[in-house]
Amino acid sequence: MAKILIVDDAKFMRMTLSDILIRNNHEIVGEAENGREAIALFHERQPDLVTMDITMPEMSGLEAMKEIRQNYPQAKVIMCSAMGQQRMVVEAIEAGAKDFIVKPFDEGRVIEAVNRVLT
Repeated sequence: MAKILIVDDAKFMRMTLSDILIRNNHEIVGEAENGREAIALFHERQPDLVTMDITMPEMSGLEAMKEIRQNYPQAKVIMCSAMGQQRMVVEAIEAGAKDFIVKPFDEGRVIEAVNRVLT
């Protein structure tokens, strides 16, 4: 069972991911709705994995991931993006994201990505 931090500005998306992960025996240690909250929660809870939305108000997922990885190089982050954000996904992978999942979420793909990143 992995401890996972879910970061997305849309509550519905956080709930959807949370449901998928809990059904597959993972523990949700926190939820954040922007990059600043994500950094604070990561520091506080030290999750095994973060699912991070790319586009959020205040601070993007890309900026938040870069800052988290600066302080915690071992941090494992899976980026979440809507269709049509390929350029940002490439940038995220180059900046250290371990994988990405596309919205709307497909349960099989989410679990496949999570399992691959955690092993």
